[in-house]
Amino acid sequence: MRRLGELEAEIMDRLWSWGCPATVRELVDDLNRTRPLAYTTVMTVADVLHGKGMLRREKEGRAWLYEPTRTRESYTAALMQDALAVTTDRSSALAHFVGQITADEQDVLRRALRSLTSDDQE
Repeated sequence: MRRLGELEAEIMDRLWSWGCPATVRELVDDLNRTRPLAYTTVMTVADVLHGKGMLRREKEGRAWLYEPTRTRESYTAALMQDALAVTTDRSSALAHFVGQITADEQDVLRRALRSLTSDDQE
Protein backbone atom coordinates (compact mmCIF):
# COMPACT_ATOMS: atom_id res chain seq x y z
CA MET A 1 0.00 0.00 0.00
CA ARG A 2 1.61 3.21 -1.14
CA ARG A 3 1.28 6.35 0.92
CA LEU A 4 -1.19 8.83 -0.46
CA GLY A 5 0.03 11.99 -2.14
CA GLU A 6 -0.74 15.33 -0.49
CA LEU A 7 -3.97 16.06 -2.37
CA GLU A 8 -5.03 12.41 -2.28
CA ALA A 9 -4.63 12.48 1.51
CA GLU A 10 -6.62 15.71 1.80
CA ILE A 11 -9.48 14.24 -0.23
CA MET A 12 -9.50 11.00 1.73
CA ASP A 13 -9.32 12.89 5.03
CA ARG A 14 -12.43 14.87 4.16
CA LEU A 15 -14.37 11.83 3.00
CA TRP A 16 -13.38 9.85 6.10
CA SER A 17 -14.26 12.78 8.35
CA TRP A 18 -17.59 13.48 6.67
CA GLY A 19 -18.67 9.84 6.78
CA CYS A 20 -20.87 10.17 3.71
CA PRO A 21 -20.43 10.21 -0.07
CA ALA A 22 -19.54 13.52 -1.69
CA THR A 23 -19.29 15.04 -5.14
CA VAL A 24 -16.18 16.60 -6.58
CA ARG A 25 -17.92 19.98 -6.29
CA GLU A 26 -18.35 19.50 -2.53
CA LEU A 27 -14.70 18.48 -2.21
CA VAL A 28 -13.50 21.43 -4.28
CA ASP A 29 -15.58 23.92 -2.29
CA ASP A 30 -14.16 22.61 0.99
CA LEU A 31 -10.56 22.35 -0.25
CA ASN A 32 -10.69 25.88 -1.64
CA ARG A 33 -11.13 27.21 1.90
CA THR A 34 -7.44 26.57 2.50
CA ARG A 35 -5.94 26.79 -0.98
CA PRO A 36 -7.14 27.37 -4.53
CA LEU A 37 -7.62 24.22 -6.58
CA ALA A 38 -9.22 23.73 -9.96
CA TYR A 39 -12.29 21.53 -10.22
CA THR A 40 -10.54 19.44 -12.89
CA THR A 41 -7.55 18.82 -10.60
CA VAL A 42 -9.74 17.45 -7.81
CA MET A 43 -11.79 15.46 -10.33
CA THR A 44 -8.62 13.88 -11.74
CA VAL A 45 -7.29 12.97 -8.28
CA ALA A 46 -10.66 11.50 -7.25
CA ASP A 47 -10.60 9.42 -10.44
CA VAL A 48 -7.05 8.26 -9.64
CA LEU A 49 -8.15 7.27 -6.11
CA HIS A 50 -11.05 5.37 -7.66
CA GLY A 51 -8.62 3.59 -9.99
CA LYS A 52 -6.43 2.66 -7.01
CA GLY A 53 -9.45 1.13 -5.31
CA MET A 54 -9.49 3.71 -2.50
CA LEU A 55 -12.83 5.20 -3.60
CA ARG A 56 -16.00 3.77 -5.03
CA ARG A 57 -18.31 5.99 -7.02
CA GLU A 58 -21.93 6.06 -7.97
CA LYS A 59 -23.59 8.28 -10.54
CA GLU A 60 -26.06 10.82 -9.18
CA GLY A 61 -27.52 12.86 -12.01
CA ARG A 62 -24.55 14.14 -13.98
CA ALA A 63 -22.09 13.94 -11.08
CA TRP A 64 -20.25 11.10 -9.38
CA LEU A 65 -20.66 10.54 -5.65
CA TYR A 66 -17.39 9.29 -4.12
CA GLU A 67 -16.92 7.38 -0.88
CA PRO A 68 -13.99 5.48 0.66
CA THR A 69 -13.77 1.74 0.16
CA ARG A 70 -11.94 1.28 3.46
CA THR A 71 -11.73 3.03 6.79
CA ARG A 72 -8.95 5.38 7.79
CA GLU A 73 -7.91 2.77 10.36
CA SER A 74 -7.77 0.00 7.77
CA TYR A 75 -5.61 2.18 5.51
CA THR A 76 -3.30 3.02 8.43
CA ALA A 77 -2.98 -0.66 9.35
CA ALA A 78 -2.04 -1.51 5.75
CA LEU A 79 0.68 1.17 5.83
CA MET A 80 2.01 -0.26 9.07
CA GLN A 81 2.03 -3.77 7.58
CA ASP A 82 3.97 -2.49 4.57
CA ALA A 83 6.47 -0.74 6.85
CA LEU A 84 7.08 -4.01 8.67
CA ALA A 85 7.56 -5.83 5.38
CA VAL A 86 10.80 -3.96 4.67
CA THR A 87 12.65 -5.39 7.68
CA THR A 88 14.07 -8.82 8.22
CA ASP A 89 13.70 -8.41 12.00
CA ARG A 90 10.04 -7.68 12.68
CA SER A 91 10.44 -8.28 16.41
CA SER A 92 13.08 -5.58 16.72
CA ALA A 93 11.11 -3.17 14.54
CA LEU A 94 8.00 -3.71 16.66
CA ALA A 95 10.01 -3.24 19.85
CA HIS A 96 11.41 0.05 18.53
CA PHE A 97 7.91 1.16 17.55
CA VAL A 98 6.48 0.37 20.98
CA GLY A 99 9.40 2.22 22.57
CA GLN A 100 8.48 5.35 20.62
CA ILE A 101 4.75 5.51 21.34
CA THR A 102 3.22 7.14 24.40
CA ALA A 103 2.20 5.25 27.52
CA ASP A 104 -1.45 5.79 26.60
CA GLU A 105 -0.86 4.32 23.14
CA GLN A 106 0.93 1.36 24.75
CA ASP A 107 -2.13 0.79 26.95
CA VAL A 108 -4.39 0.86 23.89
CA LEU A 109 -2.10 -1.65 22.18
CA ARG A 110 -2.14 -3.94 25.22
CA ARG A 111 -5.95 -3.85 25.34
CA ALA A 112 -6.15 -4.58 21.61
CA LEU A 113 -3.80 -7.55 21.98
CA ARG A 114 -5.75 -8.88 24.99
CA SER A 115 -8.98 -8.49 23.03
CA LEU A 116 -7.57 -10.45 20.10
CA THR A 117 -6.27 -13.15 22.43
CA SER A 118 -9.61 -13.50 24.21
CA ASP A 119 -11.43 -13.60 20.85
CA ASP A 120 -9.17 -16.48 19.75
CA GLN A 121 -10.00 -18.48 22.89
CA GLU A 122 -13.76 -18.30 22.37
